[in-house]
Amino acid sequence: MQHGKYRFIVGFLIAPLALYAIFVIWPFAQSIYYSFTDWTGLSPDFKMVGFDNYGRMLDDAIFWKSLQHSVLLALLLPLVTLGLALFFAFMLNVGGRRRKNAAVAGVRGSSFYKVAYFFPQVLSIVIVALLFQFAFNPSSGMLNETLKAVGLKSLQPDWLGDPDLALYCVMVVLIWSTVGFFVVLFSAGMASIPKDFYEAALLDGADRVTTFFKITLPLLWDTVQSGWVYMGILALGVEAFTAVQVMTVGPGGPDYSTTVLPLYVYQTAFRDAQAGYATTIGVGLLIVTMLFAAIVMRLGRRERLEF
Repeated sequence: MQHGKYRFIVGFLIAPLALYAIFVIWPFAQSIYYSFTDWTGLSPDFKMVGFDNYGRMLDDAIFWKSLQHSVLLALLLPLVTLGLALFFAFMLNVGGRRRKNAAVAGVRGSSFYKVAYFFPQVLSIVIVALLFQFAFNPSSGMLNETLKAVGLKSLQPDWLGDPDLALYCVMVVLIWSTVGFFVVLFSAGMASIPKDFYEAALLDGADRVTTFFKITLPLLWDTVQSGWVYMGILALGVEAFTAVQVMTVGPGGPDYSTTVLPLYVYQTAFRDAQAGYATTIGVGLLIVTMLFAAIVMRLGRRERLEF
């Protein structure tokens, strides 16, 4: 049984590892290399400039503003999204009234609610962003028309045109489009928790809040931690870029109030033809993402509970 074991393992691993090295590791290495050049992205000619791009990045006010927005999204989006998803999943699985057949059950119609919550996940983020762009329209959008209909015309804001509101409007869209995925994910995790735990806690006089923090959350902690990392990467990456690119003025405006790091990388490379400097910002985004994941994994480390 041991004869040829390692050759067998290597034979299966060599193809996926080669693909990973070619399509993941090599592009990262190329990006780091080009970050030390003045490559425009439009010509094969470039020269090495050393750490000039990195010095320029540290003095770039737009970079720091973009970094601030990206970090804000990475902190708030997981907190709000996962908090709502945990609440909804708990209500759909455990938070209903006691019934004759079971002491622990979800609210009535929980199967329908799961489908309704997950529906935004089926839509492309581009479609979602376009729909909300129309809803936030200050002159004919659904939100301002609703305010007008209830007699609050004087409170109609310029949602995406207000520097103080625009980023939070984007955040609302990202929360709406992703919370359903985590509702289904957490519901699957809660369904695997033995009902005896909840029944015993309820018999001892524990309320729903106590059972959530003492039973549900500890047993789902690994899933929550993974979801936090995943949601943070979405906030630092393609989801935030797409929503800002489609919805906002500029895009990234007004006055860079919604510019995030992925959008700034894109604009620097393809609008300003400064691919070398864009890859430098990309390296900065890579470092921020890795730091975020490392901090979440470190702070969220706790003893694993099994059942």
